[in-house]
Amino acid sequence: MNEPRKIYKDYRTLLKSAGSTLGPGDTRKIRRALDLAIEACSGKSILTGKPEIEHALSVASIVAGEMGLGTTTIITALLHDSYGRLSITPQELENEFGKKVVEILQGFNRITGIDSTQASYQSENFRKLLLSLADDVRVILIKLVERLEYMRNLDNAPEKDKLPIASETYFLYAPLAHRLGYYNIKSEMEDLAVKYLEPEQYKYVEGRIRQTTASRNKLIREFSSPLKDKLDKLGLKYTIKGRTKSIYSIMLKMKKQGVDFDEVFDLFAVRIIIDSEPENEKSDCWRVYSVVTDLYQPNPSRMRDWISVPKSNGYESLHTTVVGPRGKWVEVQIRSARMDEIAEKGLAAHFKYKGVKGEGGLDIWLTKMREILESTEKEEDAFLDQVRSGLYTDEVFVFTPKGDLRQLPAGSTLLDFAFDIHTAVGASCVGGKVNGRNVTLRYQLQNGDHVSIIRSKNQKPKQDWLSFVVTSKAKTKIKQALGEERIKSAAEGKEILMRRLKNWKLNYGDSVIQKLINHYEFKNAQDLYCSIESGKLDLLEIKEVLLRGEKDEHPAVQAPVLPEKEVKETDTSVYSDYLVIEEKVDGLDYKLSRCCNPVFGDPIFGFVTISEGIKIHRTNCPNAHNLMARYPYRVVTARWTKAKGAPTFNALIKVTGIEDIGIGNKIADVIAGYNVTVRSFSYKIEDGFSEGTLSIMVPNNDILYGIIRKIQAIKGILKVSRQTSD
Repeated sequence: MNEPRKIYKDYRTLLKSAGSTLGPGDTRKIRRALDLAIEACSGKSILTGKPEIEHALSVASIVAGEMGLGTTTIITALLHDSYGRLSITPQELENEFGKKVVEILQGFNRITGIDSTQASYQSENFRKLLLSLADDVRVILIKLVERLEYMRNLDNAPEKDKLPIASETYFLYAPLAHRLGYYNIKSEMEDLAVKYLEPEQYKYVEGRIRQTTASRNKLIREFSSPLKDKLDKLGLKYTIKGRTKSIYSIMLKMKKQGVDFDEVFDLFAVRIIIDSEPENEKSDCWRVYSVVTDLYQPNPSRMRDWISVPKSNGYESLHTTVVGPRGKWVEVQIRSARMDEIAEKGLAAHFKYKGVKGEGGLDIWLTKMREILESTEKEEDAFLDQVRSGLYTDEVFVFTPKGDLRQLPAGSTLLDFAFDIHTAVGASCVGGKVNGRNVTLRYQLQNGDHVSIIRSKNQKPKQDWLSFVVTSKAKTKIKQALGEERIKSAAEGKEILMRRLKNWKLNYGDSVIQKLINHYEFKNAQDLYCSIESGKLDLLEIKEVLLRGEKDEHPAVQAPVLPEKEVKETDTSVYSDYLVIEEKVDGLDYKLSRCCNPVFGDPIFGFVTISEGIKIHRTNCPNAHNLMARYPYRVVTARWTKAKGAPTFNALIKVTGIEDIGIGNKIADVIAGYNVTVRSFSYKIEDGFSEGTLSIMVPNNDILYGIIRKIQAIKGILKVSRQTSD
């Protein structure tokens, strides 16, 4: 059999990767862990078809070689998939390998429910994933490496699983690797994800990189030669490396700047790594910077100093972009060997150099993540947005009146700063002073600002604050305060209504409240009470509604009973004659959901609402995963049943292109060829780009996608996509 030979070859690779991190007796422990894993993994494979034991060995090798982690993490990596099937008890495992191994395995076991194929649970699982950080960060590191190993072999996975896994990797795991300082892993994950998410663009960029390799290498040699002469004269020990930017980062630049591959001005970077003593490394880096900028003209706006103020994940480096040979832009990164190891190996290098720099920045980030986790935010999508914004953004550094340095996401406002100081400061903030001049709550903080807050005891959080704050803490605390105000307002509104009902000789009860909710189309009783308290509802009108006869009532749920499976047309739904609901649901209307605008031919499902009958959603509706995951018992199967003579359906199309005054007329010509009704067409041109939103009435999705393809073919159009809602 070849399998045992492959296993022991991989095992030797693992020991070689671990190298100097192994102490006396460590090899014996790793071999014992491998034997346990081989026994537990026998005959089992992972999603990509790879034998489970080979997957475990690959994860362990990456953990050892690419992350530089030690024996404890290597052992847990070997056992991470098979922990629940081991032939020994947790106590015996602890006796053999130590308490920490068992704790990490148990932590990992808690998050093994994270499965890309069940994307509807994505945000809740990611919450669990982040919570594991509170116990031992190595749990998350093994999870990251496991995902990287999956992505490297994703070609062999079932077709239906490729896109969900690639999407989850792009949105969740790559930014997490970035935040923890594993830039190589982050870049590789992004490249592998876009390989499946945008295959055509990926192949194009990959091919162009291959075609230009020779000329790029020549340019790096021309660039480095005079640099080496100058650095040698300074007596510095250094290494110069040239590297091409990742495929994903090139694709991103092409999209953002609206240019082709040849027009991306900094396709590659040169890294200068100095072998320097800790006490000299900062000054040595600046000496090298001086040499580079003496030889080549720098772009002042592209200078980044992460040596004086490192990033929150510990990243330290000097970056500048200069005009190199042949007028080509070259990004130059200057750092010490210690800084380079932290950039390459993230947290592992932090542990190694703890005595030199500590982990203060990372601790701050972990605290911020815990604030998000402990917030009262209930909506999973909102939670995921909070986490994403917390992962992706760069930082801005500002000073308090006492000179303390505060670190916030780029784009943060004065109000974000106030909430970062303290919840009470944020809630009572009316403005502030930045560098001695008065500013409003919306002022966007800039690096180096000196900020003080002006407060008022009469100030209260307002709903519009949510539209301009960016930090998760500010959003959570504002929502909390607004929620408390709303509860208070609803209580007062309820009291007002009960008093009036008593005066009108009407009994207060569920039927009365439901009648008012249906009439005014509120979502719940709280909305009704708040509208009464604020004066938006006229109490005399409420009295008329309640005293009106039954014959005038038209609540949404009073549709005729639907016979068997066929849905007859009702007064409130012109589309119901074209739908079949598989389960028998009596007495409910059918309406097309406005959140995703289904069109005849789209894959659909029905969702039984509390007060609006059955809403028909597209299966790829942004809300579909949440509805199916949280309320599976209210989901009913639906399908279209007639094609000829069907009514028209509203569809929204978003069009992005380069600036071209005549592009609107070309789009209008395409629409005219299909004989469909245009409800609206908004269009704007800004910064060299054009963007338009088109609302049309179409009979089915074949016509809709035909229109999308024709618009996409117009010269100057970059992207055409179907929108879910206005």
